[in-house]
Amino acid sequence: MAAGEIQTPQEYIGHHLTHLQMDLRTFELVNAHNAPATFWVLNVDSMFFSLLLGLIFLVLFHKVAKSITSGVPRKMQAAIELVVDFIDSNVRDMYHGKNKLIAPLALTIFVWVFLMNFMDLLPIDLLPYIGEHWLGLLSLRVVPSADVNITLSMALGVFILILFYSIKMKGLGGLTRELTLQPFNHPIFIPINLILEGVSLLSKPVSLGLRLFGNMYAGELIFILIAGLLPWWSQWVLNVPWAIFHILIISLQAFIFMVLTIVYLSIASKDH
Repeated sequence: MAAGEIQTPQEYIGHHLTHLQMDLRTFELVNAHNAPATFWVLNVDSMFFSLLLGLIFLVLFHKVAKSITSGVPRKMQAAIELVVDFIDSNVRDMYHGKNKLIAPLALTIFVWVFLMNFMDLLPIDLLPYIGEHWLGLLSLRVVPSADVNITLSMALGVFILILFYSIKMKGLGGLTRELTLQPFNHPIFIPINLILEGVSLLSKPVSLGLRLFGNMYAGELIFILIAGLLPWWSQWVLNVPWAIFHILIISLQAFIFMVLTIVYLSIASKDH
């Protein structure tokens, strides 16, 4: 739906909640409203912005690391050092063990999720307008963490690491005993234990991904509602306070995702 064809607030809101998708069978860009209900559809906008923000994170940190000085740091170096020290102190407090992967993983998760969340603070019509009028795109959503596919994919990656470290530290037999002999340590309760522990294990990635998605989708929707239901000259009355409060939300959601990842991996790495 082109911006010129949008006549009602309902159409405006629906347009901003529509992904730019690609049918992987034909490699054609389609509108989410007209896309076939099939597995072979990719949300191009979510993938593009998540990869772009990840690349920005890598390039920025690499550039600062190469030009680091031991004297009075520059503003960017000081900011990155504060983030690194903050992540390092949290990892030391929550992860009881030695693992060279945990701290870099926690840093990557925190900064990457924060950058994806930060896209929600851009003017709601800025990038969609550029995409439609300059690039001819049908629609565009610019907040990757408001796409459940992105958040659950990240949570799935954490879940794979949980299984890996559980098997590495306990062995396959140890993990099996943990799932079948807890909390009731008797063979007769194995089916019950398996159900309870299986649900507990599977709930970790599901809750991790859905928590981030739910909060960011709600925040994005509020910005869209303000822009779609209020006249342009009065939107700042609600937009500015909500944007200021939303800075806390996007930071907190990145921190929670990072903390839960560290805690889950710490539990998985314990040799019971």
